[in-house]
Amino acid sequence: MASEDGALEARFANDEQGHGQLAAQLRELKPQLVVMEATGNFQLELSVVLAGAKLPMAVVNPRQVRDFAKALGFLAKTDAIDARTIARFGATVKPEAQPLPDDETLELEALMTRRRQLISMIASEKNRLQALFGPAKKSWAEKSIRDTLSHLVKQLSQLDKDLHKRIERSPVWRAKDDLLKSVPGIGKVTSLTLSIHLPELGTLDRKQIAALAGLAPLNRDSGKVVGKRRIWGGRASVRTALYMACVASLRCNPVIKTLYTRLTQLGRKPPKVALVACMRKMLTILNAMVRDHRPWNHALAGA
Repeated sequence: MASEDGALEARFANDEQGHGQLAAQLRELKPQLVVMEATGNFQLELSVVLAGAKLPMAVVNPRQVRDFAKALGFLAKTDAIDARTIARFGATVKPEAQPLPDDETLELEALMTRRRQLISMIASEKNRLQALFGPAKKSWAEKSIRDTLSHLVKQLSQLDKDLHKRIERSPVWRAKDDLLKSVPGIGKVTSLTLSIHLPELGTLDRKQIAALAGLAPLNRDSGKVVGKRRIWGGRASVRTALYMACVASLRCNPVIKTLYTRLTQLGRKPPKVALVACMRKMLTILNAMVRDHRPWNHALAGA
């Protein structure tokens, strides 16, 4: 921990006792904002403690902090340097304080993370099975892979059932889930991913929500040179879910299909670029639906 001016620095154990001591000291200091890097479970556990202490906090992208440090000429990296850099980053950039998700959202987020891990492990085991050849196809190795695959598939099935039950038990989550799934091409996985990993949906304008998802085309111009616009950054899990939804929408969603066809006909846009435009269009429609609490209809094509 470090203050903006470096007048106070302290080190705490990364455990329950250390988190409590940090929260107590911060309460005495009454900071305007506590800034920390996103570091997965470590940051999340501390966030819960600080939220319970009613301390305003912002979780920032570690890459942005590191780039900020390089811009200041801080090439070395230690815990003390990182703490001072984060404090200075917070004072300069002034990120907005973020509300902590409730317990239900945190549980759903953990389940969705585990779901992605299971799918990744299933794909890896299938690749290992396909890599077997000759006598190995009838060996103990094949049996081990098949047994592991069976276990992973059962776990994935059970997890999906648990997710469905949790959504059904919550009127708020169920209403949002039904709203998102009313769009042709949006299934339960995409709906859950957007609800959990893009809680800002419906609260921002079309440009802000596109930037948050990493779907806003960014300029790369210099002088008279006009570079190609490219998407960059954003939330990868949201972008992946929208990609799969748009691929499905090319068969069942007339709005997305028409846009894709118009962009690709006569070679106006490469297929991949057209698909990104469709993802951005779908996100804009979803944002308008959640904002206005309206289910899918063709009039939303102009959202």
